[in-house]
Amino acid sequence: MLILGIDPGIGITGYSFIEFKNDNLTLLNSGSIQTDKTAPHPKRLLELKNDLDYLIKKYNPNCASIEQLFFFKNQKTIIPVAQARGVILTTLEENNIPMYEYTPLVVKQTITGHGRADKSTVKMMVKNCIEISEKVKLDDTIDAIALAVCHAQNLRFKEEIK
Repeated sequence: MLILGIDPGIGITGYSFIEFKNDNLTLLNSGSIQTDKTAPHPKRLLELKNDLDYLIKKYNPNCASIEQLFFFKNQKTIIPVAQARGVILTTLEENNIPMYEYTPLVVKQTITGHGRADKSTVKMMVKNCIEISEKVKLDDTIDAIALAVCHAQNLRFKEEIK
């Protein structure tokens, strides 16, 4: 199974493609879609849609794991991020990709065992779950990998219950 992890944002959207096979995780690709900050907002949303559509067609994931909106610090970014998330959900739906949504708290709980873990702890635990290149530095990309790993862990758990 190929899982697409997505950390939505208008300026930077993190993504990852993780293969989950025989209880093993392999990172196939990860990175970020970065929109032009000087471009009008609708053009940035279109750029996000086109880039994501290209990646979906290139990798053909079986499902996507995306972060649910959860803001308590920066209320100024909630509308642009919500719009970017809407574009992402629409693009996934257009490509018939099943979507699974997780809050940051659930992702942190699944990855680290503690829902209030900081970014460095999440990064360290993600590296324990899956081999990541040292080139992966952006928090948005690490979050996208964490989202895909979280979904894989939930699939493992469902298999154990059977």
